Amino acid sequence: MTIADALKHPNWTMGKKITIDSATLMNKGLEVIEAHYLFGLDYDHIEIVIHPQSIIHSLIELKDTSVLAQLGLPDMRLPLLYALSYPDRVPTNWERLDLVKCASLTFRAPDHRKYPCMDLAYSAGRLGGTMTAVLNAANEEAVALFLAEKISFMEIPRFIEATCSRHDHISSPNLADILQADRWARSFVQSQLVTA
Repeated sequence: MTIADALKHPNWTMGKKITIDSATLMNKGLEVIEAHYLFGLDYDHIEIVIHPQSIIHSLIELKDTSVLAQLGLPDMRLPLLYALSYPDRVPTNWERLDLVKCASLTFRAPDHRKYPCMDLAYSAGRLGGTMTAVLNAANEEAVALFLAEKISFMEIPRFIEATCSRHDHISSPNLADILQADRWARSFVQSQLVTA
């Protein structure tokens, strides 16, 4: 996959790094980790579902099995506005979601072999501690190397996995430990480039 191929997102206009994360599905893996911390959910209760239309942004299943969904056009202004104005809702003059125009909403399970970054994120999240910082830093560095045409698209998860597997994990880190893990991961990815 070329850089141009990886940067073609059908529904969202985002920066290059986030668009590559979308192409590898690392963005979903990172969102799983966020959901764990934001909502206190066990990783076994957080699922990734592919929804090509990008209209449903999140779903929650309640204990009675009913499901609530947050729907909206694929536009990051809405979640940003809500984050800044919570708990209030601010009126906008933006285009409204027209479900008739959407016609259909489809879903499918992700292919874990095709998108290994998801499993790397689940593994790092389950370990917690410094591993999530290492995962994130390794991903940022690997994506930057791909965008600089120094590694291939398929090497992104390999660089991340190699970094996570070599990390001396600290399960109850302090801030200094987390910052050091981040620096170590970035340096390790760069050292792997030299040996690749």
